[in-house]
Amino acid sequence: MIPSFMENKMSIQLVAVDIDGTLLNSKREVTPEVFSAIQDAKATGVKIIIATGRPIAGVQKLLKELNLNQPDNYVITFNGGLVQETSTGQELIKETLAYDDYLDIELLSRKLGVHMHAITKDGIYTANRNIGKYTIYESSLVNMSVFYRTPEEMLNKEIVKCMFIDEPEILDTAIAKLPPELTEKYTLVKSAPFYLEIMKRSVSKGTAVLHLASKLGFSKDQIMAIGDEENDRAMLEKPLAILLLWQMATQVSKKLPDILQNQMTNLALHTPLESGF
Repeated sequence: MIPSFMENKMSIQLVAVDIDGTLLNSKREVTPEVFSAIQDAKATGVKIIIATGRPIAGVQKLLKELNLNQPDNYVITFNGGLVQETSTGQELIKETLAYDDYLDIELLSRKLGVHMHAITKDGIYTANRNIGKYTIYESSLVNMSVFYRTPEEMLNKEIVKCMFIDEPEILDTAIAKLPPELTEKYTLVKSAPFYLEIMKRSVSKGTAVLHLASKLGFSKDQIMAIGDEENDRAMLEKPLAILLLWQMATQVSKKLPDILQNQMTNLALHTPLESGF
């Protein structure tokens, strides 16, 4: 099946792509085929934008590996909370939580009995003296240090997102008890069985993709988005996204890295893209 929008031979100028399960294979590797496909697409002038829940420190190695750390390249981090130029770190878009937001979220975590940490551009901050193992895991994953700080010591921190992190059964129990006003006030994303991310209401990968595309002078019809997790849903559900690949591993047998390779190769060759379904 070839989507109807491809019949108009619209020109893709920006591709936003998730990392885990999409850009990387099950071994957390970029295959040679995916690497070549991305370089071929870049050679045609297409902007390849990594869109991730991680901070930029957690994707620097990947940006370098894919030659995306050069001038005029961009990355969407913190699930859309921050958009930066990769070579300089210049911020194009920044959406942070207020200190009062942090206090409310931290207090709620205590009431629910779930571990919590807050993340800035510079580190991971927890008010839990007994640092949770998933906070340590997150620190290793995104290459950021963990700091113990009391809530009072967080006053001047620019917090991009907070996370409830705990054993899946504990986290699920806490999620079931979340007050309705929390979902009305913030964007909540369960990005892993042991992660619940809490961000400013206006933050999402989809919104960040749109804002970046606008700044670069691209229209909605020139955007492609590829992802596979809950935190990718916003950029995949936007009606303006040119290609919607919501490929849950439990539903689709074809591996996303293979789909990505095929889509990138087709893009580089300027041939119609198949949906992948």
